[in-house]
Amino acid sequence: MQIYLDTANLEEIHEGFTLGVVDGITTNPSLIKRERDRLAAKGEPVEMKDVLNDILETAGPEHPVSLEVIGTTYADFVREGKILYDTFNGVAGNVVIKIPINPVIGESTQAQYDGLKAIHNFAKQDIPVNCTLIFTPEQALLAAKAGAKYLSPFAGRVDDYLRKTFTDNEFDKTDYYPGGGFPEEGVCYHDDGIVSGIDLVARIVHVMETHDIEVFDGSKPAVLAASLRNARQVREAAEVGADIATLPYPVIGELLVHHKTEEGMKGFVADVVPEYRKIFE
Repeated sequence: MQIYLDTANLEEIHEGFTLGVVDGITTNPSLIKRERDRLAAKGEPVEMKDVLNDILETAGPEHPVSLEVIGTTYADFVREGKILYDTFNGVAGNVVIKIPINPVIGESTQAQYDGLKAIHNFAKQDIPVNCTLIFTPEQALLAAKAGAKYLSPFAGRVDDYLRKTFTDNEFDKTDYYPGGGFPEEGVCYHDDGIVSGIDLVARIVHVMETHDIEVFDGSKPAVLAASLRNARQVREAAEVGADIATLPYPVIGELLVHHKTEEGMKGFVADVVPEYRKIFE
């Protein structure tokens, strides 16, 4: 399973690529706003093109970077996606255009199809798309058939929704939510049959494996488990077959932690004899 950092923080991105485990970057307007605010608070000038160029250069040609459109219509998506691709793909050839599956806010209208139309438009131009805000397997299936190279089910947000809707418990977004669902009197809380964010990812993986769908470059659509918030959730995404996990930089640190590892380190350090230490002097 590949690991993408979900950030626009330049310091995190630079540090992440020194680890040798980061395969790509996903951004969105909220993450870019957070980075703009961080730089502004430090008194640093904020030139957005420079920020994006730095992200793309740091990632390099082999590591995709998702840049999201900001509009809500087909015309917006096509115009903005082309601007992003034409302006920035020349930096390292790694730009992916991020398009929502359904841009309609409020009552469904004909415009609910605009996401699919834009995905298909870019696929015909051999421009890779990351379809975002996926919350059902059927949305993922349609995005894949339209030509999306990446399918982004928002696992963490599914868990948030289930907790808010069915429980009165206080929770932090980083808290673990059982991948198998949260049972109440033998019945799991669910959203139209989806019992957790990991369950959503697993079902989409199953749909993709069941149907022989290819995108413009002959590859299979990659299932990108998005909005992962803790190490256990990353493990479960890997177990159910997600192609990619996108996560905040601090979660990589969580993946490294185990009390027995710390215990072992204490023992090794304590057992170093002077004769062995002398080798390193």
